[in-house]
Amino acid sequence: MSPAEFFALADALCARLKGNEVLFCGLDGEDSDFVRLNQGRIRQAGAVHSRSLGLTLIDGARQVEGGCDLGGDPGQDLAIVVDLLGRLRERLPQVPEDPYLNYSTEPGTGEHRAASDLPDPAGALTGLIEAAEGLDLVGIWASGDLYSGLASSLGHRYWHQGASFNLDWSCYLSGDKAVKAAYAGTHWDPGALDARLAEVRRSLSVMARPPKVLSPGRYRAYLTPQALKELTDMLSWGGFDLKSHRTHQTPLLRLVRGERTMHPAVSLYEDQARGLNPRFTGEGFLTPDRVDLIAAGAYRDCLVEARSGKEYGVPVNAAGESPESLAMDPGDIPRAEALARLGEGLAIGNLWYCNWSDPNDCRVTGMTRFATFWVEGGEPVAPVAVMRFDDSLYQLLGDRLEGLTQERDLLLSADTYGGRGSDSCLLPGALVDGLTLTL
Repeated sequence: MSPAEFFALADALCARLKGNEVLFCGLDGEDSDFVRLNQGRIRQAGAVHSRSLGLTLIDGARQVEGGCDLGGDPGQDLAIVVDLLGRLRERLPQVPEDPYLNYSTEPGTGEHRAASDLPDPAGALTGLIEAAEGLDLVGIWASGDLYSGLASSLGHRYWHQGASFNLDWSCYLSGDKAVKAAYAGTHWDPGALDARLAEVRRSLSVMARPPKVLSPGRYRAYLTPQALKELTDMLSWGGFDLKSHRTHQTPLLRLVRGERTMHPAVSLYEDQARGLNPRFTGEGFLTPDRVDLIAAGAYRDCLVEARSGKEYGVPVNAAGESPESLAMDPGDIPRAEALARLGEGLAIGNLWYCNWSDPNDCRVTGMTRFATFWVEGGEPVAPVAVMRFDDSLYQLLGDRLEGLTQERDLLLSADTYGGRGSDSCLLPGALVDGLTLTL
């Protein structure tokens, strides 16, 4: 669906409003290719062309919401959405007034198409299969266009369109021994994929050696960007939203109060300028290019979605309460030197099953699983048996953080439940002087 087609549909709906009704129309769509791989071969391939329309009908302090899928035929789609509008109108008088109803009354227009250079899926996967010959590779490929539109009876007319690819895979050695990897972005680079596959092969060669069993204790560690993501994902559980802060439920409460700090090298921010997500909210508010969340180890700002903004009288700066485009500033350690700087300790490729063990102390527990290696003399020498860790992010990203890598990885959501995910994060690797393994 083009912007003109969407706006024409919205105009037709807005022309049917009565009295003081206000209508917001939100479109989400994708044109995606999906391929599933197993044992280094294509097992399933398909394409998804999806358009869904969400309506919010408002009258005074009451609002109701509904949605439907669109088929692409203008006449049929109009009939479907007109019927939906009528059913919402019937429901509207029955709902109570909403004290936190909040929407933008300032009309505006804008259209953004993010730059991208996607490969032909057939060519990219042919190259992958050839380069992965001999590997038991299982994973999923997803690529294509994602787009969002917003139109309202108040004059909002916004459109966002972007394209990305995401290759998420694991290579199995035997039993539960495997190495997980990913390559995602907006501009395809065959050399980057080759480099990741070469790293997977090196990791598998170490994985084939007898595992090293560690006793519980604290060990120096290098966390790859993929492992660090699991920790920043935990911070997204109430760490950055205004509601959790005002109700004192955030795991970063001691940081906000100034009782704890993180390392001065730690700066986290919502990077909407990256262009993968819409720059507008479903209520018609525009979002800034950047929201600084933690700056030089100190808490800076919160994410404020529409309802919390109304409740606490704070300007809206986000579509939701969790980051959609999280980024962390890079450090000064060349990634190629990370293990040499580590010397002896753990090289952790992924963390799994993370959860809060003590949110009041920002303490996280989880498992190492898969590609975790023991390093001696700056080189991986053996896989490490699965261990549970339990540690506070005030230490891992605070006084025990030795540095961050210069290079960062763009990690895209592999979520496809209800539609292809567009959330992403841009993270470096982290060298820490002590990760606590408990059992």
